[in-house]
Amino acid sequence: MADNTRTLEDRIRAIEDRLEIYNLIASHPPSADTGADYFTRVAYVEDGELDLGGGKAATGNEKIAAVSRTPGHQAAIAGGLAHFCGLPRIELDGDRAVVISYLQILTPHPTAEPHEVPNHGVSTGFRIHRVAANRWELERTAAGWKIRRRTVRTIDGTEPPREILRGALKSFETAR
Repeated sequence: MADNTRTLEDRIRAIEDRLEIYNLIASHPPSADTGADYFTRVAYVEDGELDLGGGKAATGNEKIAAVSRTPGHQAAIAGGLAHFCGLPRIELDGDRAVVISYLQILTPHPTAEPHEVPNHGVSTGFRIHRVAANRWELERTAAGWKIRRRTVRTIDGTEPPREILRGALKSFETAR
């Protein structure tokens, strides 16, 4: 709907929705890096879905939250795991939204040569472990915006991650 046909209330609601969605998506990296399963439990709808690709999937907010409590994830956290997200692209459609974003997973690089950055100390730095495309399907609930489904595909030269990223541009296809 064009801006000139929307009421002021509609426009304010869209702004508030985007801010709430930005905060929801921006909370994922700190929750993943601290094992905050309580966040995941409330961020997903009860029967939400997580599809990490390669047969890795979970259904239900309890099972999705349990991922952060696995020994493997806890070991990654202890090793300095850092999720870093790009600014998400939000497409609102009433009480539903689709969000497309990038996610990098960074880890300390303990075998690299130490490097000094003036006024910031010496470090062996970090390495980018993985970059992925994310598709977040959200819905408005009585408790605010929640995740219905999240699909993650590692950017590896194959079509599935590109298809996710193209989703961020769908609204521009008709503008050509």
